[in-house]
Amino acid sequence: MKPFATFRSSLKAVPACTWLFLGVFAIRLYSLALLTQSQFLPPHSGDMQFYNDWGLRILAGKWTDHAAFYGLPLYAYLLATIYAICGHNPFVPGFLQACLDAATAVLIYRIGASVFAAPNEKAPLRRPHSAQSIGLLAAFGWAWFQPAQAYSIIIMPTAWLVFVFWFVVWQIVRRQHTPPLWGLLLLGGLMGFTAMGIATILFLVPMLVAALFLRWQGSFGSRVGGTVMIMGGVFLGASPAWIHNYFVARDPVFLSAHSGVNFWIGNNPVATGYPKFPPGLHAGQEAMLKDSITSAEKASGRTLKRSEVSSYWSEKAHDWIRTHPRDFLKLLGTKVRNFWSAFSYDDISVITALRDQSIILPGIGFGLVAALGLPGLLIAWRRAPGSRWVGAAVLLHMASLLTVFVTERYRLAAVPGLLLFAAFGLCELWAAFAKKHYQLAGFFFVLLFCSTAFVSVPQRDPTLWALDTYNSGLQALEAKDFSLARRKLDLAYAYSPENAEINFAEGNLHLETGDLETAKSFYFKALRLDPTHAGAYNNSGVLALKEERWKLAGNFFRHALEYSPNESKIHYLFARAEMKSGEVVNARKEIARAIQLDACHPEFFALQKEIEVAQP
Repeated sequence: MKPFATFRSSLKAVPACTWLFLGVFAIRLYSLALLTQSQFLPPHSGDMQFYNDWGLRILAGKWTDHAAFYGLPLYAYLLATIYAICGHNPFVPGFLQACLDAATAVLIYRIGASVFAAPNEKAPLRRPHSAQSIGLLAAFGWAWFQPAQAYSIIIMPTAWLVFVFWFVVWQIVRRQHTPPLWGLLLLGGLMGFTAMGIATILFLVPMLVAALFLRWQGSFGSRVGGTVMIMGGVFLGASPAWIHNYFVARDPVFLSAHSGVNFWIGNNPVATGYPKFPPGLHAGQEAMLKDSITSAEKASGRTLKRSEVSSYWSEKAHDWIRTHPRDFLKLLGTKVRNFWSAFSYDDISVITALRDQSIILPGIGFGLVAALGLPGLLIAWRRAPGSRWVGAAVLLHMASLLTVFVTERYRLAAVPGLLLFAAFGLCELWAAFAKKHYQLAGFFFVLLFCSTAFVSVPQRDPTLWALDTYNSGLQALEAKDFSLARRKLDLAYAYSPENAEINFAEGNLHLETGDLETAKSFYFKALRLDPTHAGAYNNSGVLALKEERWKLAGNFFRHALEYSPNESKIHYLFARAEMKSGEVVNARKEIARAIQLDACHPEFFALQKEIEVAQP
C-alpha cells in the first residue's frame, strides 16, 4: 500500500491550476484530433482562408506589398513563422491555441480566487475555499463553452486575444501596489503587440491607467510615470505595424487601414448591429477588402493610398451619423441588445459546422452565460468590490464593439468575466438557501427573470436566421456534398429569398450539378437584387461561354470587371470570349492584364500563345 499512498500524496501535491490546465487542454486536444480527420482542418473560405493565404504569401517571401496594411497583420506573420518552423500544417496553430485556451481557464480560476477571496464588511465569505469554488466553476464553464471550443482550434486569432485580455485583467486584480515601471512598460507593450492582431485590446489601456490611480497604492509621481510607460509600451509593441506603414509604405496608418470600411459597415443606413454589408461590398474578408478599395477608387476617380481609402469610408460613416443622430442612437441600442442577445451571429458559421460534425462537445452557449452573468454582476458589484474591475473589463469590451458590429467571435473575450459573475451568483444563491435567506434568493430570481427576458428578445430579421444554413451550405458545396448543400441552401433561401448572396450560392449549386437553366435564373435574380455583384456577372458569362454566345459572355465579363477590375480570372475569361468573338486585339490586352495580375496559372500563358497565332 505504500507505493499507492505515495502516488496519492504526489497527486495531492500537484497544484489545482495544473490539473485545471490539463483537463481543459485534454478537451481541446480531443476536438482538435477530430478536426484533423475532417474536411474543416484546411481553411477553404472566409477569414480563415484569408489569414492562411496571407501567411503562405509571407512564407513565400512576399513580406510586404509596399502599401499600408489592409488587415491586421500579426496573426498572418505568426502563421508564417509557425509554418516556416513546422511546415504548412494547420494542426500546429490549433495545438498552440488549445494550450492558450487552457491557460485562459487557469486565468479565470486565478481571477476568481483574487476578486472574491478578500473579505469585506458587506458580504464576508466565511469559508476560505469559497473563492476557489467560484473560480473553478467559472473555469469549468469555459471548458464547455461551445464558441470557445470552436475558436480555439481553427485558424483564427480569437484565442490569442482572449488570453492576453484576461492576463492583463489578472495583473490588475492580483496586485495592491503599483508594479515597477518596467512591468508597466511590458504590459503596455503586450497590449500594443496584441493590437496588431485584434485592435479591441486597446480598450483595456484606460482600465490599466485607471488602476494606477484608483486601485494601486503609490505616489502621484509614480502614477504619472506609470501612465507614460504604459503608453510608451503600447507604441513600442505596435511599432512593427506603424514603422512598416509610415516608412515602408509611406502611408500614415497606425495599425491597419481597413478600420475605415469596418466603421462604415457598422454605421450606415442599412446597418443592423451585425456585419450586414451595404451595397457595393460583399461578404468575406478578402472580397470585402477588395471591394472597399475598388469602390473608393471608382468614386474618387483615381488610385488611392490605403489611408485615403480608410478616410473615404470613415467620412461616409461620419456623414451618416451627423445627418441621422436619432438613427445612430437607435443603432447603438441595437448593438447593445445584440451584444447580450442569446442569438448567436457566428459570421463564419464554424460553431454550427463543428457541432453538426460532432467535432466539438455538447456544451453551453452565450445566452445561458449572459442570463446568469448579469444578475451575478449586479450582486457582485456591491458585495465584492474587487470584481468591479472584472465588470469594467466586460463593459469596455462591449464598448469596443459598439464602434463597429457584434459577432459571436468578437464578444467571446467578454465571456470569462461573465462566467465568473455567473458562478458567483450561483454560489450566492446556494448560500442563501443554505442559510434560509429567502429574501436574497428571491431577489436573485427576480434579477434572473429580467436578465433572461432581456437576452431572449427574439431576432425578427429572417436574413439573420439564414446565416448559419447559408454558410453551412457553402461549406458543403466546397466539399462537393451536393445533397447537404442543397438542403442547407434551400433552407437559407426559404428564410431570405430576396438576398443576393443566397441567390448567387443557389446558382453556383445548380451550376455544379449541371442544371444550367436554373443556375442562370438564380444569377439573374442576384443581379436584380444587387446590380454590382461581380460574381453573378462572371458566372453568367461562364454560362454564356458554355452556350458559345461569345458576345453575350464578353458583355457579362466586362460588367464584372467594372466592379472587380483586379480579378485575373475574369480578365482571362474575358480574353477567351473576345478571341472567340474575333476581337483579337482586345483579347491580347486582357490576357496580358491577367498575367500581370497573377502569373501563376499556366492556362493564362496557353491562351496567350493561342491568341498570338490568331489572325489580328
